[in-house]
Amino acid sequence: MNTFTLNKRWRRSRFASAEKATDGPVTLTHRRIYIMPTQRGLGFIVLNILLLLIAFIYNNNLAYLLTFLLTGIFLVTILHSFKSLSGLVLHKGHCKAVFAEEAAEFGISINNPTSIERYNLQLALRKTESLDLPAYSKRLITLYSPTRKRGWHEAGAVTVASTYPFGLFRAWSPVRLGLKVLVYPKPASADSPLPESPSVQSGQGISKKGTDDFYGVQQYQAGDPIKQIHWKAFAKGQGLFSKQYGGEGAAEIWLDYNATSGHHTEERLSQLCRWVIDADKAGIHYGLSLPGYKIAPNHGALHAQECLETLALF
Repeated sequence: MNTFTLNKRWRRSRFASAEKATDGPVTLTHRRIYIMPTQRGLGFIVLNILLLLIAFIYNNNLAYLLTFLLTGIFLVTILHSFKSLSGLVLHKGHCKAVFAEEAAEFGISINNPTSIERYNLQLALRKTESLDLPAYSKRLITLYSPTRKRGWHEAGAVTVASTYPFGLFRAWSPVRLGLKVLVYPKPASADSPLPESPSVQSGQGISKKGTDDFYGVQQYQAGDPIKQIHWKAFAKGQGLFSKQYGGEGAAEIWLDYNATSGHHTEERLSQLCRWVIDADKAGIHYGLSLPGYKIAPNHGALHAQECLETLALF
């Protein structure tokens, strides 16, 4: 084994930052598991040293016997600490997109394919989740990490640890599973109303109201029949809208970056994010216009997701 390989294997960052991130499952082996005495273990070592000194000074065979017995237990515990993690398999789970300043959720599946029961397992990211894992079983654990800005948010290293059986040693393994979530811009407050459709902006209005298939909704205009008001949206506090029907040229709106108020890019994206959410809830056909990129008007969950993803990565 050359010097480069030794330096790579024993670099200090491996003990905390783990190996290179991978999208596939990770099996914990001797190359990934590290063991160190805990504070209790260090105290146990000091106790054994004192017993050995007493046995030596007083030449007491019983003291020697007790010292060697405790030393044997101490050394055997190392093997059991290693077995508490060895063979476990970790898989990347589902990660759902969130808005900025919300906690990102990272799903991790931990599988125990062996006949050994695992006790006092700990999975840590920002906080620690503890669990016991029976033989031939699998558990899904969700870990959380705070987010601050839009874009991709990576989980980093997840630490799997155990102090089983006596708490004398801590066995741990930092793992990178390629966990990341997409963070949407933080939605602005709901103070700013949705942009008006071109027909409303020009003052033309829509005089003819059809009674064919339901097409969508648009903001309420003076003169709209009461029977076409979207009462459900009004009751939920989403604003006053009129239902539109096929054959009447239902209105659509554009959410335009250049027409959005804001002192900097993040404020404008936050306002656009709020409008996407509000328009989607109201069922309005809307398009998104950003510098150098446009999304044609549409509606529905997939359209809203496409718009939010575009804002997150803009």
